[in-house]
Amino acid sequence: MAKKPPVADPVQDAPRVSAPKQAAAGLPAVGHGLKAAGAQMGAGRATLTLLKVNQKSGFDCPGCAWPEPEHRHTFEFCENGAKAVAEEATLRRVTPDFFARHSVADLARRSGYWLGQQGRITQPMYLAEGAEHYEAVPWERAFELVADELHALGAPDEAVFYTSGRTSNEAAFLFQLFAREFGTNNLPDCSNMCHESSGSALIETLGVGKGSVLLDDLHRADLIIVAGQNPGTNHPRMLSALEKAKRGGATIVTVNPLPEAGLERFRNPQNAAGLVGAGTVLTDLFLQVRLGGDQALFRALGRLLIEAGALDRDFIAEHTHGFAGYEAAALAADWDEVLRATGLERADIDRLFALVRGAKSVVVCWAMGLTQHKHAVSTIREVVNFLLLGGNVGRPGAGVCPVRGHSNVQGDRTMGIFERPAPAFLDALRGEFGFEPPRKHGYDVVRAIRALRDGDAKVFFAMGGNFVAASPDTAVTEAAMRRARLTVHVSTKLNRSHVVTGARALILPTLGRTEKDRQASGKQFVSVEDSMGMVHASHGALAPASPHLLSEPAIVSRLARAVFGDRSKVPWADFEADYDLIRDRVSRVVPGFDDFNAKVRRPGGFTLPHGPRDSRTFPTATGKANFTAAPLEYPLVPEGRLLLQTLRSHDQYNTTIYGLDDRYRGIKGGRRVVLVHPDDAAAAGLRDGDHADLVGEWTDGTERRAAGFRVVHYPTPKGCAAAYFPETNVLVPLDHTADTSNTPASKSVVIRLEPADPAHR
Repeated sequence: MAKKPPVADPVQDAPRVSAPKQAAAGLPAVGHGLKAAGAQMGAGRATLTLLKVNQKSGFDCPGCAWPEPEHRHTFEFCENGAKAVAEEATLRRVTPDFFARHSVADLARRSGYWLGQQGRITQPMYLAEGAEHYEAVPWERAFELVADELHALGAPDEAVFYTSGRTSNEAAFLFQLFAREFGTNNLPDCSNMCHESSGSALIETLGVGKGSVLLDDLHRADLIIVAGQNPGTNHPRMLSALEKAKRGGATIVTVNPLPEAGLERFRNPQNAAGLVGAGTVLTDLFLQVRLGGDQALFRALGRLLIEAGALDRDFIAEHTHGFAGYEAAALAADWDEVLRATGLERADIDRLFALVRGAKSVVVCWAMGLTQHKHAVSTIREVVNFLLLGGNVGRPGAGVCPVRGHSNVQGDRTMGIFERPAPAFLDALRGEFGFEPPRKHGYDVVRAIRALRDGDAKVFFAMGGNFVAASPDTAVTEAAMRRARLTVHVSTKLNRSHVVTGARALILPTLGRTEKDRQASGKQFVSVEDSMGMVHASHGALAPASPHLLSEPAIVSRLARAVFGDRSKVPWADFEADYDLIRDRVSRVVPGFDDFNAKVRRPGGFTLPHGPRDSRTFPTATGKANFTAAPLEYPLVPEGRLLLQTLRSHDQYNTTIYGLDDRYRGIKGGRRVVLVHPDDAAAAGLRDGDHADLVGEWTDGTERRAAGFRVVHYPTPKGCAAAYFPETNVLVPLDHTADTSNTPASKSVVIRLEPADPAHR
């Protein structure tokens, strides 16, 4: 039987701490996933719903973007996938009566966990200027309010249109089309905060801003290096792929500041040995690198490969550009500096080099641990350099594997959600729809926050997500949002962004991925693109949570009709009625989507073309894969200070908090913890169990403080610390970003620890 939502916010002042786990998944993961699903949906509904997750005729998990194998298990989901589905398919409801009982000020005092646990929003809600409560509003009036505010702007660039990675291909294509017909490229998205660094580096070096491997390449690799990633929590189904690779003879190396249970040992719940047995040891070599030391590590490997002559010279000569400049930089790498940057011993690097030299094919996987540093783009370029030396791009079992987070974040970018669109894409839009799209580059996330802060943007419209909680520099972001004239959020559930509003605010409730979508032409489906460029259909299975919900494509279509009236040449009403018509237009605008409607109906979908992978063709400025030779960088931390990385707990997905535990790291009953090496805690006069304030230090002199964190002695590298976001986003300066990509540098925040004032706990 489903449980009711919590009435009061749980107290998190005294989280309980035990030793970190050394294995992931197994029977406990099954139990936790099913318990969460049952609490939200009830046992019967949970079972029927979970049987549809990630099936060829079912719906795509609204969690991570890891691809599905060709042959699916009956239960093709992980623990956190079950939690993601449960949160969306919950029986709990947030009705207009709920908003009548709770003022915005009351809701603003609640935790993100409490807000999310209340259930699905059932009707459009409007917060009038000066009002204390949201009130129900008809859809037509909601669209009028948005249209009126957009018409009142001095210029189209005073509006910002943000996209979450959960948005379908069809909705994303319409959303960018609407924004560009309105006249702006202000299309920031969640990728700006995560893998923008990957795209920036890969487009420059390989010509395609996506990974170059398919699932089969991972299975066939000789050596897999997993750097700056925690798949046991963030992409749990990846562990099955690593296990299959391991059984096929692969060696797995983990490069990460923290030991993570999922990469130590995987207890696969799909077989008896994993459920009740010891499972599979995944990591053969663990290199505990300092935060931000990855570029130095891959540069050192490059030097060793060149010195040993262990190069694919034919590949380098035929397919690459810039080798001489890179070779000089690699050979000039200073070993003392490499060891200082990485925190490793020379013997550690030599062990990894021996594995690299003996491998016939190499895949490098990475996530936020590489992308959220000032020198993130240079680091990922260095990963590419390393792979190019051995010809490890464009052949089986080898390549780059940036592991994306949200389930369609990659597809949204493919559909045109990008503030800096390619001229060819805009030309295709013009040819297809008969209007001239704007050419001026728009705002990414950081620039959008600055524009709102400075009064240069006045309307903020979010297609999904939780922008306020996800963004850096919480105090600055919240103040910026409050300066807007109107904030609008297309959402399924409550979150922090609904209570940090502009002068006026709207919440527009939408269908979830799990729900049936019926329009004038009949039942519809949508599509998504996974982290490896596979596009497939997603068919909702459940009745909508409320008869008042609209789909995302319907919301965009009706908004466009309210804004443009009869002036538009785009058949917005037809797009709402039949999503096949959207896909027909996509097929003529977006490369690789020819015959989209037919191919997406194939069981399992289709694979997008990828020149570097498919034919070793590189659509770069040189026409070849580019070596680069950036200066070696790594974070420098003053004496007595620590380098903080923000990260997820096991009980969360991005800003959605499923619970208050992080059982793989031994944390239970609270999220305000800071993981610190015992020597660093002692140097700050703090014991395990004490409470400390985390105080950020940045060049602007502003004090950024996250108060009342329980100190946890943890096996981190000395000088490095870790704590959960969004609680510690307050410490990430808005202007502390990666070069080129402008991604917030959330993995290298300089802090000091101060004993907490007991009154602030």
